[in-house]
Amino acid sequence: MKEAKDLHVSIIGGGLVGSLCACILGNKGVHVKLYEYRDDIRTMEVVAGRSINLALSVRGRSALRLAGLEEEVIDKHGIPMKGRMVHSTSGKRTPVPYDNRGQCIYSVGRRFLNETLLTAAEKNSNVEVFFKHKFLDSRFDDGKYKVLTPDGQVQEDSSDMLIGCDGAYSAVRRQMLKMPRFNYSQFYIEHGYLELCIPPTEDGDFAMEENYLHIWPRHTFMLIALPNQDKSYTVTLFMPFSMFEKLGTPESLLEFFEDNFSDAVSLIGKDRLVTDFFRTKASALVSIKCNPYHVNDKVLLLGDAAHAMVPFYGQGMNAGFEDCEILSQLLEAYSYNLEKVLPAFTDNRNVDAEAICDLAMYNYVEMRHLVTSKKFLLRKKIDNALYTFFPNAWIPLYSMVTFSKLRYSHCISRKQMQDKILESFMWSLAMVVFSSVFFIVFYG
Repeated sequence: MKEAKDLHVSIIGGGLVGSLCACILGNKGVHVKLYEYRDDIRTMEVVAGRSINLALSVRGRSALRLAGLEEEVIDKHGIPMKGRMVHSTSGKRTPVPYDNRGQCIYSVGRRFLNETLLTAAEKNSNVEVFFKHKFLDSRFDDGKYKVLTPDGQVQEDSSDMLIGCDGAYSAVRRQMLKMPRFNYSQFYIEHGYLELCIPPTEDGDFAMEENYLHIWPRHTFMLIALPNQDKSYTVTLFMPFSMFEKLGTPESLLEFFEDNFSDAVSLIGKDRLVTDFFRTKASALVSIKCNPYHVNDKVLLLGDAAHAMVPFYGQGMNAGFEDCEILSQLLEAYSYNLEKVLPAFTDNRNVDAEAICDLAMYNYVEMRHLVTSKKFLLRKKIDNALYTFFPNAWIPLYSMVTFSKLRYSHCISRKQMQDKILESFMWSLAMVVFSSVFFIVFYG
């Protein structure tokens, strides 16, 4: 029987999931080498790539707890968001709580969290961190792999397990594509995103209610804003690329915002809006699924490398962090026998990862369109009422996904069951009403 100290693991990708995985495994006594393609972000003034704020919820917090970092992240840098604040075209703001229990998610800056995880990994005596090392290839039969060092040298090493945490465009997964019976699909939605900013007020305070995720839903596109520690808001515009292409001049941009997000114009500022919008181009959003997540007992994919999703359920990071916790549990359950651990991870995780990828797609429709629907808001009130009276029997879908650790696939199946129950109840109620009216009309 193996022990943690007998296991040597190499992790490709020093982003959020890779760094957390290194922390968790290092805490267990596993020897970890963490390779990051980029330079150390803690020394960089500007970090290229996505900076969409992260929405930290129960699953992510649970994994951070394993690394001993939950308290630091939540207490020092997390801003609680207790619901959505929906902005109408007239500027009216309507709060829509996530549930009636006051549960919340936390807005956390991507860079801060990445820096915190890297620092924790470096402090762990079982973890070595290598920056500016590019993964080249791996031999799936004996665990040997090659990386390109900062000075241009090809360095060969080996490990008991190589973990690919290198994101949606994973180099580790790219090599797995050559394998027979490896399933892979990617889908780009027609919408892209572009980031803007609402600065603090002149008094140095938040310009809007800070404990909400602000949404300007406009059916086929939307604007969202999440609060930051410096009292600013990270604002993200999601809409079809075809619409982005029509906004080619400052005049057309300002006219578009005045028509659709009039209250946001004064919050952002016209000059800043124009400058930030034309500073960069809209970025694409991709959903990726693959199966299996492992190769023999040597290679494993975690996070976006295994299941990239669009950001509309706020579960991308949380699901990746949950991957790390599940791997940790399986290592203990199977006494660090990788021949059992890796297949068990694929069997356990694939159906749930694909489920949350699909839910993320659905939630974009909800955020940009359904939140304006009276039918949707009525259903939410019914869900919350039933949740109040039957908290163990009836749980709204969002609460299951965000505020519990119920498997994603079970969240969907439970939601489908609740839909059938509610539909049957409404039909029964309609029949009772119809029968009563019929009796009154014909029998007085």
